[in-house]
Amino acid sequence: MKITALAKVNAFLKITGKRDGYHTLRSRFVRVDDLYDTIRFVPEACSTFTIEGLEGVPREANTIYKAYKALNEATGDLDVLDFFYRHKVVVTKRIPAGAGLGGGSSDAGAFLRLVHRVCDLRLSIDELAAIGARVGADVPFFVYDYPSANVSGIGEVVEPFDELTPPLEIVTPPIHCDTAAVYRRFSECCANTIDPDAGAEWFSLPTREILNTVKDPTELNDLFRPARDLCPGLKKYAKEGWFFIGSGSSFFRLRG
Repeated sequence: MKITALAKVNAFLKITGKRDGYHTLRSRFVRVDDLYDTIRFVPEACSTFTIEGLEGVPREANTIYKAYKALNEATGDLDVLDFFYRHKVVVTKRIPAGAGLGGGSSDAGAFLRLVHRVCDLRLSIDELAAIGARVGADVPFFVYDYPSANVSGIGEVVEPFDELTPPLEIVTPPIHCDTAAVYRRFSECCANTIDPDAGAEWFSLPTREILNTVKDPTELNDLFRPARDLCPGLKKYAKEGWFFIGSGSSFFRLRG
């Protein structure tokens, strides 16, 4: 019983406003099929929900545990509760943390999909994605598992985009970008630049066309400037043809 939790890149990310204390956005999420964590359910008697492979991360702060709690609160499914008295969760991490690649959100989304499958839950994919949204803004994308999608709202609106996703090359600097700090810095330095229609014209365009047309990483990603303010070391990685991912710190470019 295992599943891969795939990374993502944001081909573009535009902040469009604020709602209930959260920034709203418009973004194209593209799944990265060759970079992933692996999540397994391993038979073992457990007195409580048990996760291995994420040492140093408190259980209550772990997105997988948060997904488990959200699932139980939403469904009250005793079969799921019993399953995790008889199985532990083992995670093999490959997606770097604090890199903008969605590792924590992907782990939560993949966990929900695997529980849904092995416990034969009677939920629709939309219901499962709504549970994922309680865990984090990016989790619904990973629940739907689309190769490419237009994402809006605070991340809960996920619409599949039909395209042949281009091969991508990713580099992750030895720099940790704190997502909350990057968004705070955006509010400080860039709030007056918010356009509620930003990025709308890109929703209909293939990812490759967007990246071949718009060359400025600050134009494609509204979070690059605040992340660069907080982490000046990012500047040397912003080379021609490379684009900033999410709230960082990774960069990507078209391969070939």
